[in-house]
This record gives sequence, structure tokens and C-alpha cells, in this order.
Amino acid sequence: MATEIKVPTLGESVTEATVAKWMKSVGDAVALDEPLVELETDKVTLEVNAPVAGTLSGITAEEGAEVEVGALLGTLEEGAGAPAAKPAPAAAPEPAPAPEPAPAAAPAPAPAAATEVTLSPAVRKLVEENNLDASAIPATGKDGRLVKGDVLAFMEGGAAAPAPAAAPAAASAPAAAASYPTRPAGPREEKVKMTRLRKMVASRLKEAQNTAAMLTTFNEVDMTEVMAMRGKYKEIFEKKHGVKVGFMSIFVKACVVALREFPGVNAEISGDEIIYKNYYDIGVAVGSPMGLVVPVLRDAEVSSFAEIETQIGDFGRRARDGKLTMEEMQGGSFTVTNGGIFGSLLSTPIINPPQSGILGMHKIQQRPMVMPDGSIAARPMMYLALSYDHRIVDGREAVQFLVRVKDCIEDPQRIMLDT
Repeated sequence: MATEIKVPTLGESVTEATVAKWMKSVGDAVALDEPLVELETDKVTLEVNAPVAGTLSGITAEEGAEVEVGALLGTLEEGAGAPAAKPAPAAAPEPAPAPEPAPAAAPAPAPAAATEVTLSPAVRKLVEENNLDASAIPATGKDGRLVKGDVLAFMEGGAAAPAPAAAPAAASAPAAAASYPTRPAGPREEKVKMTRLRKMVASRLKEAQNTAAMLTTFNEVDMTEVMAMRGKYKEIFEKKHGVKVGFMSIFVKACVVALREFPGVNAEISGDEIIYKNYYDIGVAVGSPMGLVVPVLRDAEVSSFAEIETQIGDFGRRARDGKLTMEEMQGGSFTVTNGGIFGSLLSTPIINPPQSGILGMHKIQQRPMVMPDGSIAARPMMYLALSYDHRIVDGREAVQFLVRVKDCIEDPQRIMLDT
């Protein structure tokens, strides 16, 4: 009995997906609930599992196809007696073997130059700078493509081997004969289709620029007290809760304090009305191999520091694996993003519509600061940026909001006391 494999419900307002990858081929045996095909939507990548055990008897939507909710992806033949893969045509009788000529030199494995043809510019640069053999690195990208994460994981594992030393003859060549390095073999350009997620991110960010009257205000915060608090309670916190105390949970809590005092930063515009929200669902920007995603911490005002840190860690892991759900990325009222983990010293984040504000954290850097007594001391400083929709948030509110966050970070006890 044939069972149809259809595109499941993808989430609120999402009606289309792209068939990213079939994990089974026609004729393969399939267990109940075993992943069959991977679909890519505007926000997440999800797997469609087998509704019954049997054999994959047909694929209707090939990889790269655009499909709608309810569309037919393929068919399964139930039961152990399901047809196997299409049998190969009977082999024609082999002619009598002719005398074999002297064997030519066996073709050598594809040289590095051939391997590099499939490398993106960023991956190629990383491979060359570290003298790596790209063909020796396990590839996990689509269609066997080597991605940057593969190279980094290979290097972290200590498997990076230095390139062979130059031949003695080359070493003895006079310096005057040295030539400029040539461009690595491979295409000068590489065209790759944008993923649905990347297209959606691009569309939403451009929408924010076109719609909102966006403005950014800056301040800087002394991280001394927060770092001291983390150092003092680090081991106790981790032993009790099983998770490290990070900066993100502290900033999320500081933002909740400030959002209560300046509700416009937590609001949104709907037509000619303003919707003020009496809850604090904080989006946390997370980078993933597919692009930027913003899962939401629900009811952050009632969550503990440990709960926030645990949830952020879980978001990060599942974002890398493409396992976040639609529901986890909808309905945020404010967003926090940390470019500092990548080394960013200053930036102007773009708000996540329909929200009216986003806080940008940055790299902590020792800088000379004039202290209250006139002395100069090196202090761990971080620039903060608040981008906001000027249609709903006035400059005074934005500046005061950022100062309130700064006060809470420089004196963390204020977060606990909400003062």
C-alpha cells in the first residue's frame, strides 16, 4: 500500500518551502519516523519524517524544488514486501577481453587545485593561510562542499599538517629569481543560490530601513563590576545550575528593567495605533550556518539568570543544527545582539520589525578612563548601541533607556533590586 509524503504545516504565515536535501533514495528501506527529506523555509530548516515503515518508492519533488504546504513530496510503499530499488538492467555479456596494454600510470587523486574548484573564497583563504590540504578535510556542506566550520574543526582537532617543504632546488634559487605568488587555481567567481533564510533576512532588514525612521544612540559602559561579580560567583553558579553565568543574561535583565520604565521601546506600530506590550519577550540574535536567526526568550522578566543562560545555550546549539522551530522565533518585543563575540568594537544594529528597538553589545576593551578622583585607570569598557524607531521613540527616551541599561550594568545590584 502506497503512502503519500506531504509537506507539513510550516508555521504561522509560512506557506512555502524549498526541498533542501533528500536523505533517502528511491528503493531505500525506511523506518517509522526516520528523517526522509529536509525542507528549508524562510526561518528554519525542518525534517519530514516517515509516516510509516517501508520503502521509498518514489520522489515527486526533487532537491531545489519550491513546494507549498500539503504538496506531494514522494511516496512510501508500506511493509517489508515493498519494492526494492529499481533493478539494474541485466549486464550484457562481456566480450572476450582483449590483450591488455601495458598499464598507464594510474590517475593520481585530484590535486589540490582541483579540490579548490569547489571552495568558496573564504574557505580557500583559510586553507591557504594555514597550509592545509583541502582534500584531507572532512566536508559536511551541501553536496559535499567544504565549509568554513569544517576547516576550523579540522584545525582545532590538531590535524592540520604543514605543507611539504619546498624542493631543495627551489630553495637554492637566487632571490632575484623569486616570482610573485600566483592566484590559486579555480574560478574567479562562484555563484550560489541564496537560501530562503538568507533571502528573508535580507528582505526584513531592508523593510526595516524603508519603513522605520531608524536612529542609533551610543553610550559606553564600564564592565568592572559585572566582571567582578562573575568572577566571584562563577564556580558556585555553575556548580548549582550546570551552566556558566554569561554577560547576555545580565544584559537581558538590565533591558527588562529599562523597558519597564520606557515602554515605547517595547512597543510597536500597527497602522495608526501603538501597541504597548506588558510582557518582555526578548529576542537574542544567533548566528547559524544558514544565516542570522533570532529566537525569543519568553517572559524574560520572570526568568532567572540560570534559566536565561540555559535557554540561550540551547538556542545556540539548535541554531547550528537547524533545529529551531518557527514558534521560537516569533513574537519578540525587543532584541539584543552581541557583535562583540566576533570582535566588533562598534556598530549600528538594524531593528527587527515590527519591534521598535534593538540593543547592540560590543567587544570589551581596556581603555584609559578618568576616574572620579581625577586619576587615570585602565578599565574594561564596552560600547553600547541602541537603534530605535523614531516614529514611536523620542530621542530623550532612547538616551535615557540606554543610560538606564548602563547604570544597571555598572552596578548589577540595581538589577536585583529594580532600582
